[in-house]
Amino acid sequence: MLCSLLLIAATFCPGWADTWESIRAAAGNVDAISADFVQEKHLPILARPLVSKGRLFYRRPDSLRWEYTSPVKSVLLMHDGDARRFVQSDQGLVEDASVRLQAMQFVMPEISGWLGGRFQDNPLFDASLHGTNKILLVPKDAGMARFIQRIELFMSDRPGVIEKVMIFESEDAFTRMVFSNTVAKA
Repeated sequence: MLCSLLLIAATFCPGWADTWESIRAAAGNVDAISADFVQEKHLPILARPLVSKGRLFYRRPDSLRWEYTSPVKSVLLMHDGDARRFVQSDQGLVEDASVRLQAMQFVMPEISGWLGGRFQDNPLFDASLHGTNKILLVPKDAGMARFIQRIELFMSDRPGVIEKVMIFESEDAFTRMVFSNTVAKA
């Protein structure tokens, strides 16, 4: 579940994402972020994509809440590297300590790094800038490339804001996340 990533707002400033330095500077001006998201999972075997909706909250340096509101309510929490997952059940939200949580402990720090403008800090991906609004992450390791072909992050016109994330497992299997109603606090 590599879905989870995001944002940081300010005022309109064309070209703010054309250098790593300007991206880190924009991210450095934000202490907290909240945003709504729509996540679509596209697979060749599906007639229609799986669609989830939710909200995320980020607080510097490494606290993240990724909450799915539909179709099934669940909450992923990360604080100082520790991840916990809660899922809706007949008893309300209950903690889930399954194997899937181990994968999230890999993904959640990635998202926090992106929100902090640290795209080049991960030893697993090569990061490159494309134009003034796209960041491309490509796995360095062939083993990782079997699961993730590439990740494309599209930056908003607002400094520090990630507008959309595309995670490609293959050319016809991908996850799209679109963020809206972004609020950032300095």
